Order: sequence, then structure tokens, then C-alpha cells
Amino acid sequence: MYEPIRTKSVHSTMAGTSSDFPHRSREEELDIQLAGHLAALLAVTDELRAAAPSADLDEAAERLAEQVARLRGGVTPVRMQVAPAEVDLATLHERAHALAGRALVVAASRADTAAAILAAERMDAHTEARDPRELASR
Repeated sequence: MYEPIRTKSVHSTMAGTSSDFPHRSREEELDIQLAGHLAALLAVTDELRAAAPSADLDEAAERLAEQVARLRGGVTPVRMQVAPAEVDLATLHERAHALAGRALVVAASRADTAAAILAAERMDAHTEARDPRELASR
């Protein structure tokens, strides 16, 4: 009733066979994801620093750069050189808050305490920057 398979499968299912492409572990994949989220958060932080300079944002940017470099095996992240421009600070803070939340989820799943603490601190800072009354009411 069914025709037999005449060609060999393109998927290697047999144990002990090698493939042409490298496989990454779950931890390596999570490191890549976390580094990406933190690098994106760093980019938004640099935009915020250009629009509204502050010591808190400067410190946060340095800490984010350190974490990205650690996750990327010492490779320093590319930093944005942003000229001050008319931007909507509330929108940037919302974007930064969302990125910090994503980083927090990945950091928690890979049990990276330092990155999780940093992400949580940045979430709080961006929440407060968007609406200072929101954190005060907690």
C-alpha cells in the first residue's frame, strides 16, 4: 500500500554519527540569547544617555557592557554613538523596560544571578522613570 523509502534520510538519527554542523548546548543558546537582550538594552540605554544624561544611566551602561562581554567570552560590545536628538523618553524607557524583562526571564532560566539582578534593577529604574508614582505606591 505504501511505497518504501528509497533514499537515505537527511536527518541523522543514528547514535555515533557525526554531522557537518556544530551543535550548541542549551546553556550556550541561553548565553547567546541573554547577551543579545543585554546588548539591545545597552543600545537603548546609550540612546537614553544621549537624550537625558545621568550618572545612573552611565553606571548602568558600564555594568551592561561588562555583562555582555562576560557572556560573549570577553568580546566588548559595540557601543552606540548617538547624537542628542528629540526623542520620546517615555517610549525609550518602555522599550528598555521590555528588554530588561526579557533579559530577566533568560537570566533566571540559566540561573545567572548577576545578570538577573542587573535586569531587575534596570526594570525598576525604567518603571520609575516612566511613572515615579508607580513604584512609590508599592
